[in-house]
Amino acid sequence: MNFEELLREVGGFGRFQILTLLLLCLPRLLLPLHFLLHNFLAATPGHHCAIPHQQQFANLTKEEVLIINIPRDFNGAFSSCEMFSEPQFHLLLNSSLELTNVSVQGCQYGWTYDRSQFISTIATQWDLVCERKSLNQATATFFFFGVMFGAVIFGDFSDRFGRKRMFLVSYLGTLIFGVLSSASVSYSMFAVTRTLTGMSICGLSIIVIPLGMEWVDIEHRTISAVITSLFWSFGNMLLALIAYLVRDWHWLLLTTSLPCIVGIVSMRWLSESARWLLIKGKLKEAHRHLKRCARMNRKKEFADKINPESLRKTAAMISQKSDGNYSYISLFRTPMLRRISFCMAAVWFGSAFCYYIISMNITGFGLGMYMTQFVFGFIEVPAKLLVFVMVNRIGRRKSQAWALILSGLCMGINIIVPTSQGILRSVIAIIGKGFSEASFTVLFLYSSELYPTILRQSGQGYCSFIARLGACVAPLVFLLDSIWKPLPQTASFAMAVLCGSSAFFLPETRGIRLPETIEDIEKQSSKGKKNLHGDTPEVAPLQLSQN
Repeated sequence: MNFEELLREVGGFGRFQILTLLLLCLPRLLLPLHFLLHNFLAATPGHHCAIPHQQQFANLTKEEVLIINIPRDFNGAFSSCEMFSEPQFHLLLNSSLELTNVSVQGCQYGWTYDRSQFISTIATQWDLVCERKSLNQATATFFFFGVMFGAVIFGDFSDRFGRKRMFLVSYLGTLIFGVLSSASVSYSMFAVTRTLTGMSICGLSIIVIPLGMEWVDIEHRTISAVITSLFWSFGNMLLALIAYLVRDWHWLLLTTSLPCIVGIVSMRWLSESARWLLIKGKLKEAHRHLKRCARMNRKKEFADKINPESLRKTAAMISQKSDGNYSYISLFRTPMLRRISFCMAAVWFGSAFCYYIISMNITGFGLGMYMTQFVFGFIEVPAKLLVFVMVNRIGRRKSQAWALILSGLCMGINIIVPTSQGILRSVIAIIGKGFSEASFTVLFLYSSELYPTILRQSGQGYCSFIARLGACVAPLVFLLDSIWKPLPQTASFAMAVLCGSSAFFLPETRGIRLPETIEDIEKQSSKGKKNLHGDTPEVAPLQLSQN
């Protein structure tokens, strides 16, 4: 029997699967605590140049000290990065005087920060403002560079050494480097440890959905992926609460890293993927986990009947179609895999780019940053419920394409909405955030269904690598607003529409059992052919777009 039939015998969705999904929900809850932490970790409070020799201004108010020492920008606010070379006492008589031939210089004595909202951030810790503000944005890029390379490492190693083992490595690495980051004594140390944290946490990101899906039957794949993905949204809302309560960046990093201890303990009850074990010929281990699954799902008769020898035929059925030599190059070995890999690269890049452009801009929509973070997380819940309906009604391909395109259109609309319309801009941004998260939710489900078991984690690693490349670019795009204020949103709008359109060229996977080998992918891609084992197909083959 094939694995889908075997899974039906041990229970395709019972207590065992529910326990597995609950254990996999914890890492999804923890992921946004680090992926979106930059919003608060590197927040830049109001600041102005530090003013020397304060004793000579003892008789002046704070406002008067600023008037005579700090020039105003074109908006009438005190400059953040410049100061007068000499105090301009005549401004006390008339602060609205137009100044000419007055010498202005950069901040020579550091900066004074508004401490009303944040006790400390990395921007205030190492003065990452003004000409050094690019270093502040770069910390997010360093983190996503780590995630990008972690995707390659964990994607390959998870297919080689197992999902559960690399899951544990990911938990341990995130805990260790997260704690070290919180204790950073220099910008260089922080940059290195955050990069390593990103590399470690990527394992949690790319293993969760495939591991959960490999234990459930066809009918429950979508609901399993959506339920697990919902906890990312809950993590978004939890981050808003934690950041509101913890205003010092050292303690904030520590608070978001320590929950990994709970995840490490929970690994005791998590089972390895039986699909992967069978492909690797580990019959005894596969038997142990399948027997546990059958017993928890109250399939005691089958639990007593199943044995390692009875699994040998299923394992042989898979392995005889595989030469066992796989790498990332294998993702481009055949015509259909090449088509999938190139199109998925575009969709993943565009989805990540747009998602983080929206997620990292939480101060420009008229709401407080904590409330914006919470609302952005809250709107993802109905978006994911919409995904559950749409992928089952119109399919994965169209859902993926239109979710990303509509997210881009929302960003495009906000380009022309005046900044004075704060509420309207907030509503449009929130809707766009919902569509961007819907796009990501479909992606994790879709890519897991497109790639065969033997390459599923490598495929996820490759896709995640491309996505994190988009995430790396996203923080740097905000620097383009110095050229033209709407340029970051304009770039996001164009990227979303172009990348979303590439999804129309992908095959449809609704109602199709998970492919096990590369040969299965090529067989399923041909309409009207026999199913994987030569019988009349029970489910539809992959449907290619005619666009």
